[in-house]
Amino acid sequence: MWLQMKSEWLTFEPSWKTGDELEKGSIPMIIHTRAYARIGFMGNPSDGYFGKTIASAITNFSATVTLWESPTLHIIPHPTHDPTTFDGLVELYSMAKSIGYEGGLRLVLASCKKFQEYCDNHGIELPRRNFTLSYDTDIPRQVGLGGSSAIITAIIRALMQFYELGEDVISNAEIANLVLSAEREELNIPAGLQDRVIQAYEGTIYMDFDQELMETQGYGRYEPMDSSLLPDLFLAYVREPTESGKIHSDVRFRYESGESEVVEAMQTFARYTDEAKEALEHHDHDTVGKLMSANFELRRKIFGDSVLGESNLEMIEIARQMGVPAKFPGSGGAIFGMYQTWEQLQRLARVYRERGFEFVKLSIDLGY
Repeated sequence: MWLQMKSEWLTFEPSWKTGDELEKGSIPMIIHTRAYARIGFMGNPSDGYFGKTIASAITNFSATVTLWESPTLHIIPHPTHDPTTFDGLVELYSMAKSIGYEGGLRLVLASCKKFQEYCDNHGIELPRRNFTLSYDTDIPRQVGLGGSSAIITAIIRALMQFYELGEDVISNAEIANLVLSAEREELNIPAGLQDRVIQAYEGTIYMDFDQELMETQGYGRYEPMDSSLLPDLFLAYVREPTESGKIHSDVRFRYESGESEVVEAMQTFARYTDEAKEALEHHDHDTVGKLMSANFELRRKIFGDSVLGESNLEMIEIARQMGVPAKFPGSGGAIFGMYQTWEQLQRLARVYRERGFEFVKLSIDLGY
């Protein structure tokens, strides 16, 4: 563990001593956890419809949590995402316009509540120890990169470390379900399992959300893949996003009503995922690119252009005009695509930035 003090980095061995056991004046253990942003590489949005997806954690952006033992339980508001003091009304207006009214505190509170609830329901008795918790994130807001679930995942990991609960007590699959329940049940955030699974496992994961599996064991079949099989990828995203959850529109209602077009689309997304997995394993990036384009076109068909939005369609069109396949990594606000050469990447970056979008070369997490 690392602690910064007087501009020097000091190392401390982990210690699980309680407050009574800590010597007076000693420094308590400081826990640091991290969860990465993610891209839905193939098959999304079928993860919420008993489909199949491939997703990857990306190391370009992450959420971090710092936690240490303290006399009372204290949550530290983030100075940017949870501000309570402003230079004036103009500054308050600018903040509300750019990040909205719901910061990260609600995620922290929901995470802690669901963690305690999970432990109560599974007979896990937690010692009476308090902590101070702070969080930070550089994941772009509301562009479909799993920013909210990353914060919650990092919080759950920190709480597990603090209370000495290993994966034999709460598995990665259960962490994913726990994160999803915090978002869905406590915060009414529309979400599927894909984000939470990849952020719990990291690396690149093939996910099968078969309905029978989901209903009998509570989670799907999650198979790690070699991240190095993925092609070179870039990410473009909007600078001033809107609420990403709204992109789902009425597709959920249509699916649950049994509308054949939507039901068949989700089955097709799953088929694309299996075909992409096979193509990746055979280093067939041409087929992967065609499947990425097909995945986007099918999504466009069932959601409609008015739901997808002009900015999202513009980002896809730029990629197409430059001859590269692209699709959504999540629910909107960003796209990712393939590139073949450094020169092509540089041309893409220039065009996207000239059109007012952010642009990065993606770095895929290799996993454990």
